[in-house]
Amino acid sequence: MTVETAELRPGYHISRVIKGGWQLAGDHGAVDRAAAIADMEAFLEAGITTFDCADIYVGVEEMIGSFIADVRARRGSSMADKVKVHTKLVPDLSLLENIRESDVEAIVDRSLKRLQVDRLDLVQFYWWDVSLGDPRVGMAALKACQEKGKIAHLGVTNWDVVETQPFLDAGFDVVSTQVQYSLLDRRAEQTLVPWAAARDVHLLCYGTLAGGFLTETWLGAPDPGYAFENRSLVKYRLIIDEFGSWETFQALLATLKAIGDKHAVSLASVATRWVLDRPQVSAGIVGARYARHLPKTLEVFDVRLDPEDYATIDAILAKAPGPQGPVFGLERDRNGRHGRIMKYNLNTKPDDKVLGSG
Repeated sequence: MTVETAELRPGYHISRVIKGGWQLAGDHGAVDRAAAIADMEAFLEAGITTFDCADIYVGVEEMIGSFIADVRARRGSSMADKVKVHTKLVPDLSLLENIRESDVEAIVDRSLKRLQVDRLDLVQFYWWDVSLGDPRVGMAALKACQEKGKIAHLGVTNWDVVETQPFLDAGFDVVSTQVQYSLLDRRAEQTLVPWAAARDVHLLCYGTLAGGFLTETWLGAPDPGYAFENRSLVKYRLIIDEFGSWETFQALLATLKAIGDKHAVSLASVATRWVLDRPQVSAGIVGARYARHLPKTLEVFDVRLDPEDYATIDAILAKAPGPQGPVFGLERDRNGRHGRIMKYNLNTKPDDKVLGSG
């Protein structure tokens, strides 16, 4: 088994499976911080060199920073430098109308300090509402930080073509766009994928396993409703509603299980492989708190889906078009049920409440 890599720009290579960090943040249940940090080394040793986090994932940049510092101290800078960290910069919704470039640079400096590095490999930019303030202020500040050597590469997240194009028009080199993309959610295929292919913008895809719903755990399970221990599960349960009925979702799981059995891998590996094989996709982000699921995660590099597999999957997808509209369009509606579970001010208020929760 060899971990596949992708080159986003000349000389900048990442693993095609990225270790996600949202599951280590608040609202996802208890996390054994020491164990989570120690387990990061197992991913690095296995060849999964790329880690995803964000300024608003409470405590996660610090965890990865502790991991990098520990590897640097024990094994030297050459080993620590193998770790590639993709973070995000997400200014609070309440600050958008008055944010200054110095405010954005302060967030960058904080990420550098948390991650204990001299330069951020990739910063993925998001602006909650482009009708508020001027998102070009944020991108201009990031560009200035890049010119100062604080950032290597710039990307965006949760935007479709209409939100991203202005930055390319202004001359920014947008290396990547991180979007939700899975068998359950193919919104990116509508306009973003062909647009990105024509402009050398790489897709980094989260939600490939829908917070764990696309695993054997849920095969044959009754509909659980919406009472979950964390917002991640609520988020993806809502996506299943957009995909189709619970019965249609179960049919998809059964299909993936049959294909997985054929190739001697898990249904999750089939789901991830499907995403990695889509046009313009450079990597899939797989949430993992600890290393115990690492062997299953690595299976994706051993499986090759054949035309029969794709035909079987396509037959299910034809019955379930999934969420419609632009990338992250449902989630941007703060009055809709997808938007109401978001937290919009985590940069300055780590204990921010979801809308309507008091």
